[in-house]
Amino acid sequence: MQPLHSATLNDSLTGSMQPPTPNSFSQGMKSFFSKFLIFKSFTAMLLGSSSLKTVGELVDGLLETPAYALAAQYLSQNPACAALIRERYLPPAHDLETLLTLPSDSLGYIYAAEMKNKGFDPNLHAGMTAKSDAEYVEMRLSQTHDLWHIVTGFAPSEIGEIGLQAFHLPQFPYPLASMLVANSLIISTLMAPTTLPLLLEAIAQGFQMGKAAQPLFAQKWEEGWEKPLSQWQAELNIQPIQYSS
Repeated sequence: MQPLHSATLNDSLTGSMQPPTPNSFSQGMKSFFSKFLIFKSFTAMLLGSSSLKTVGELVDGLLETPAYALAAQYLSQNPACAALIRERYLPPAHDLETLLTLPSDSLGYIYAAEMKNKGFDPNLHAGMTAKSDAEYVEMRLSQTHDLWHIVTGFAPSEIGEIGLQAFHLPQFPYPLASMLVANSLIISTLMAPTTLPLLLEAIAQGFQMGKAAQPLFAQKWEEGWEKPLSQWQAELNIQPIQYSS
């Protein structure tokens, strides 16, 4: 180790006292704004907001943290997931009427029937592009969210939603899922303690299912619409469950 000379110390101090560069200032403001969005949206959820806008703000904030980039890196360890991310795979627009001509036990038919029954637009992501692996991962997860519900059997209810989020976590470290699970546990403990046993059961079920299942992110569902849902589940090693709460 070389001795610490006064000149070295002066150089160090001088460097640390230099005004921030425009780039570092911009990065600092970006980091502050992302943390603000995370805090704002997380708090809004604790106070009862469940709007898509609030979830969207949470995602926007989290995308500026290292967590999303690390999630994309983790997924890229799987060759099929890595190929999907590199390709930025996004399918053509879904034609629900065409999907409804498929056999009634097929994934495509069941998906189309669910979307029509709920009045959901299946093509909200049409024309969107991703600038980074992290953005693509979130875009693809958002696009296929309803498919994950169908394949796992988790109902789109408050508890079923958290069960599905817990399913993500052993598959890959999904930042939005961990935040939503944490938020639900706080709300249940403080404001609805009678629901805590059901919530914990859903989280445990989802985690175990996700641990046993093949990687759902790697699937090009849209290229197997005609395949029976039960066949998808068998191939992915999923024993579906259904929550009515």
